[in-house]
Amino acid sequence: MLIKKNPVLTGFHPDPCILRVENDYYLATSTFQWFGGVELYHSRDLVNWEQLPCPLRRTSQLDMQGNPNSGGVWAPCLSYSDGVFYLIYTNVKNFHGIFKDTHNYLVTATDPRGEWSEPIYLNSSGFDPSLFHDDDGKKYLLNMRWDHRMEKHDFAGILMQEYDPKAKKLVGEIKTIYRGTEIGATEAPHLYKKNGYYYLMVAEGGTMYNHGVRLARSKNVWGEYESDPCPILTTRNNPEKYMQRTGHASYVETPEGQGYVAYLSARPIRTKKVPTGELGYSILGRETCLAPVKWENGWLRLENGGVVPPEEYYSNLCEVKYPKENERDVFEGDLLPLKYKTLRLPFDRIGSLTERKGYLRIYGKEAITSPSEQSMVARRLDAFCATATCELEFEPKTFQQMAGLTVFYDTYNFFYLYMSRDEESDENCLRIIVRDSLKFYNPIPEYRVLIGQNKRVWLRAEINELSLKFYYSLNGEEYIEIGGVLDCSNLSDEAYVAIGHEGHTGTFIGMAVEDLTGKKAYADFKSFEYKGK
Repeated sequence: MLIKKNPVLTGFHPDPCILRVENDYYLATSTFQWFGGVELYHSRDLVNWEQLPCPLRRTSQLDMQGNPNSGGVWAPCLSYSDGVFYLIYTNVKNFHGIFKDTHNYLVTATDPRGEWSEPIYLNSSGFDPSLFHDDDGKKYLLNMRWDHRMEKHDFAGILMQEYDPKAKKLVGEIKTIYRGTEIGATEAPHLYKKNGYYYLMVAEGGTMYNHGVRLARSKNVWGEYESDPCPILTTRNNPEKYMQRTGHASYVETPEGQGYVAYLSARPIRTKKVPTGELGYSILGRETCLAPVKWENGWLRLENGGVVPPEEYYSNLCEVKYPKENERDVFEGDLLPLKYKTLRLPFDRIGSLTERKGYLRIYGKEAITSPSEQSMVARRLDAFCATATCELEFEPKTFQQMAGLTVFYDTYNFFYLYMSRDEESDENCLRIIVRDSLKFYNPIPEYRVLIGQNKRVWLRAEINELSLKFYYSLNGEEYIEIGGVLDCSNLSDEAYVAIGHEGHTGTFIGMAVEDLTGKKAYADFKSFEYKGK
């Protein structure tokens, strides 16, 4: 028996959709504004997971230029039928205020590691779409419906419509099949068929500390659906638990019939300085977990009893391990390692691994706050205590050209240690910018260091829960602190709650380059090292 502590995918991995095809298990998670659009993982034992190439690799499949923070890809659904993998996803172009522009698409592939098709547009009526393949050959699209009218409930129920795979379009009646319970905020529908019932699994209660998962069932695919009086899982009444915000689940069975739900959770760092109604700051974002479940009196229940999911789970499958990722990357290959992501744009629009062999070259574009063309290559923060170091070579000609190391939640919340040009001294310099929920400030006591004509520098970020320190070195051996101790609690969804906005992502650490002159000055990164503990 294999025992695994949750979360199984650490760091920013929300909205998991799990799928089994014979003896292979696949997980798809949201990426929001990070390009690639959907993260895919593969396992043989439900404990060890390997990362697969992102399916949405072309802007013809996913155009996120200009998307807002926490826009982009929400809640993908991965399914399989008759030798074909189906991937449904939303590209959220706008969601602030009363309106949401949520465009839903479908791509297919015969091998999830290979090339995926060009997208088929489905609808824009809401988000969290999924595709159900019935055993009579019919296929149905489900999604939550968004209602912008102030006098109505904005989560207006779960819609369903038939999908014709030959015509490659939706056909027939659109029907609201379920409106949820008194908990409200019904979303994330997944439909399953078992023992003569259609089971509709939904998330409810929003994405924060009231989140949960519930089933409804019907003998007819079109309903009416009867709600389970008890949620499958939630921590809304258990604020003392290690994992919080549990919800947004999907279901899978092993060949032997053992059931599991893949769901999301967050691990808040507890502190007295939190927004009203919150328990802490979830700087890692929402993560993917697994829990064994069983069928009991026609409903799905956690195997350990109750509604609070376990902190660890087991698997009776034979263990299959995969190589561990490198702590230190030196960019000697022609492909960017899969763990690195770019913002809104594909990597080939902002960088190269071949222009200078053995270096990651990033071309400067717009400001680090831009929602359009921003040059950043970053990876997830997946541990509460971590150190990231990059070796940078850069020759800025003006203060408007910058390159460095960033700890980044989104364009409203980030920390940036960068190299630039000080025109008064005619030297290169290091500076720090902090953006904290719409405010810019320079940390005290010291935020600028002159480094002469040195064009090579090592930059380091050290995170210890809600504290961040930056360091620099001119020889790669002796590191000097710069900027003092910084409070990084703003790198969390909870920080957004405090200012009355929505945030749904997690913290990334990586390399950024800006050229505000428009000349596309580049910086070369020799290495990037990340150690989490």
